[in-house]
Amino acid sequence: MRNLILISSLIFVTLFASCKNKIKMNFDTTTQAPKAERIPYQLKEHNDIRVDDYYWLKERENPEVIDYLERENDYFKKMTSDSESFREDLFEELKSRIKEDDESVPYFFNGYWYSTRFQKGQQYPVYTRKKDSLSATEEILFDCNKMAEGLDYFRLVGMNVSPDNTKVVYGVDTESRRKYTLYVKDLLTEEVLPTKIENTTGGSAWALDNEHFFYVYKNPETLRSEQIFRHNIKSPTKDDTLIYHEKDETFSVYVRESKSMEYIFISSYSTLTTEHQFIEADQPLSAFKTIQPRLKGLEYSVGQFEDHFYILTNQDDSKNYKIVKTPIDTPSMEYWETILEHREEVLIEDFEIFKEYWVITERKQGLTKIRIQRWDQKEDYFLPIEGETYSLYVGFNPSFDTTTLRYGFTSLTTPSSVLAFDMADQSKTLLKQQEVMDANFDSNNYVEKRVWATARDGVKVPISLVHHKDTQLDAETPFLLYAYGSYGSTIDPRFSSTRLSLLDRGFVFGIAHIRGSEYLGRQWYEDGKLLKKKNTFNDFIDCSKFLIENNYTSASHLHALGGSAGGLLMGVIVNDAPELYRSVIAAVPFVDVVTTMLDSSIPLTTGEYDEWGNPNDKQFYDYMKSYSPYDNVKVQSYPNMLITAGYHDSQVQYWEPAKWAAKLRALKTDTNVLFLNTNMEAGHSGASGRFDALKETAKEFAFMLQLEGKAE
Repeated sequence: MRNLILISSLIFVTLFASCKNKIKMNFDTTTQAPKAERIPYQLKEHNDIRVDDYYWLKERENPEVIDYLERENDYFKKMTSDSESFREDLFEELKSRIKEDDESVPYFFNGYWYSTRFQKGQQYPVYTRKKDSLSATEEILFDCNKMAEGLDYFRLVGMNVSPDNTKVVYGVDTESRRKYTLYVKDLLTEEVLPTKIENTTGGSAWALDNEHFFYVYKNPETLRSEQIFRHNIKSPTKDDTLIYHEKDETFSVYVRESKSMEYIFISSYSTLTTEHQFIEADQPLSAFKTIQPRLKGLEYSVGQFEDHFYILTNQDDSKNYKIVKTPIDTPSMEYWETILEHREEVLIEDFEIFKEYWVITERKQGLTKIRIQRWDQKEDYFLPIEGETYSLYVGFNPSFDTTTLRYGFTSLTTPSSVLAFDMADQSKTLLKQQEVMDANFDSNNYVEKRVWATARDGVKVPISLVHHKDTQLDAETPFLLYAYGSYGSTIDPRFSSTRLSLLDRGFVFGIAHIRGSEYLGRQWYEDGKLLKKKNTFNDFIDCSKFLIENNYTSASHLHALGGSAGGLLMGVIVNDAPELYRSVIAAVPFVDVVTTMLDSSIPLTTGEYDEWGNPNDKQFYDYMKSYSPYDNVKVQSYPNMLITAGYHDSQVQYWEPAKWAAKLRALKTDTNVLFLNTNMEAGHSGASGRFDALKETAKEFAFMLQLEGKAE
């Protein structure tokens, strides 16, 4: 088998070498690339010494660090100057497909219809409500366009209206560090109260007295969500009461209300373990009670209906989860009664409770299904769905006493749709479908399908793909392959109006559903983490080889894209199989794995041990080091690369992509382009405005289209 792989790799190298020069580079290669100063710094762990020449780039306030990042940005700008007008045209093209004056489907909650709308030419949403009827006078809760004036970044989250509808708590981030300041607005006077609570998650939970709410405080250094406070809107913030402190650094916490508004939950969670506490919402000064004390490896989430808690859990080795219920007055595990059994072939993802029905979201063979059951067991059926390349999800359903289920559907060719399904008569109504503002758009012009690649260990890995019906699939076809593959996060196929700019220019777009997600169940995730993490990387490489071997594309036209932990994936594939890719885009990539995971002062590090392992343990240290992209940069040829970073990123610190780019520049032996582009105003999620975000997409698309000679 090793010989076959070697022969196959040699064929790819030969094909790549013979074809790559036939494609016009279309970049200005006369500009000198910036170089970061090499200052060796020794890192020692387990008697192993690593020398990091670019460790100094961590010095955020060092003028030389800022200078280096700005020189890289300037280099990118100069190198792509010939395509600047194309990039602007592409941005306008992406923007033109968006319905600028758009509005969400209103939902009814606690006496009001709530809606979100965008106005033509505006970057940010406007949040509104109407009392009792959609024909009532509109009340503007927040106009984020006005609130964002003069700011480089703005995000409003956690809008939470009090039970009596007179006040609203909300969080604001103006740094892109996901540290939200909580405010309270009086909806009767439209005045913002003196309350100002910094370093929070932006979330809150109201007590039924309309005076107290609970919120989560973040550690200012690590950004871990670690403390729950109770605030009285009639008292200064300094008098807030600490309710709970999560002292285990591998756990974080959040707070929420139950759907019925009758209970408030405090939840502690790590990758593998959860614990929940509760009080009755009309008794905010009472002590929280634990439902089931944490046990390592026990995961459970809680819903409530009448006098029972309903719990999704992996209890008793239920790897794909089961659902149990327990009386609220005896909530611990010894009283749990199974109402939906664990099944080896079906992953239970979530459930929703109504008065007469309950709705279960399941996944089988990668495809999501919505199962509907009556409590009296007279009905048990699945919501009818066809196809293999779609996303299906239960929407926001705040009301108990209804037979109407709101859900969402989209596929690689079907724009996002919001539908209402009557669970009693099984009829459905389309409430809204995303409008593509292009007279030439017709979903029938695009082909979507799912194919299966065989990984090197014999496992079948699914790939969802889409292309224009007129696109011929052969060695000359440009193909963009995307994946994430970590934290059990499943990337389901979705429609994208921006993606049409690639599809209409002859690209194929694919999603590799690699191990590390839960696309094929919980075991699919377990087989792509910790000491099995290399399966994630190997799956992507093997999917790439499958596409080339089956004539969907060739190494001269295959492009790869991944962000954050998906950027780690990109970092590994360019080290291990650079000959397979024309270009690789790594967005805010997590690439300095060992150093980051050894530094507990970096935000979110300790909570990641269950995903990557703890490198203070030599076994995990050695395994991480064997794949960490930064530690494994080699003297070899690399594909064309675009690396992006956010200076204020709280998830992946800017210095990881910066150090990686510097090391790649020093060691790579090719003449392919390498760009590091840092957004000096934004963080992990990029620009906050809807149009500014499109500029980042246009930048990535233009990079690939230039390489394909299609930037005109």
